Amino acid sequence: MFYAPCVGQLSFYSAEARQPGIGDLAGLLCGPGQAVGFGRGTAARVSVVMADRGRATALAAECGRRGVVAEVATLEERGALVRTAFRADLTRLAAEWLRGGAAKAVPAEFELDGPVLRFWALVSGGWVDSAYALGLDPDAPETHEPLRKALIGSGLPATLVGGPDGGPVLRVIGRRRLGRLAELVGDPPTGVAECTWPAVSPGPPNGR
Repeated sequence: MFYAPCVGQLSFYSAEARQPGIGDLAGLLCGPGQAVGFGRGTAARVSVVMADRGRATALAAECGRRGVVAEVATLEERGALVRTAFRADLTRLAAEWLRGGAAKAVPAEFELDGPVLRFWALVSGGWVDSAYALGLDPDAPETHEPLRKALIGSGLPATLVGGPDGGPVLRVIGRRRLGRLAELVGDPPTGVAECTWPAVSPGPPNGR
């Protein structure tokens, strides 16, 4: 297999065609990320545990591009924790994703665009054979089917399966679908290997 970037007209919904915004952090919550409110809805934070510290650093940088400072802390035997401070400008995002202020839930009429997909792929995306898998939150099974439907709405039909580590993933396969996913998420963030990023087909180590 070889790395083959998707070439075509830039979609209005792609990450590179949209201005970065704080709402893009919803991609953390599509994956295993968590939102927590504070002070009766006056502030909130988002966080996620990632196995790859390099990706964790890249995630913090992507948050910074949206004006959100995120710290990266090493966790013994678990990778790294990426966490924002409690912020007033994250309350809306947390409120949309927390049912009853606690249980994680996909917002009604949720739509996936390129920037949100970019965060999702960065947090928990990876190749499984010839399919690109987007990791889900194993502790929030009620979010899995709504997110599958949201992918369909973005032109990315996906199959819900178990991933290599046993956790749930949404599996995108087929050149046309993979090409659309690659177009939507844009180029890999600095520090993320091309061979681990969405493309028309998986690439070998070092993208060669």
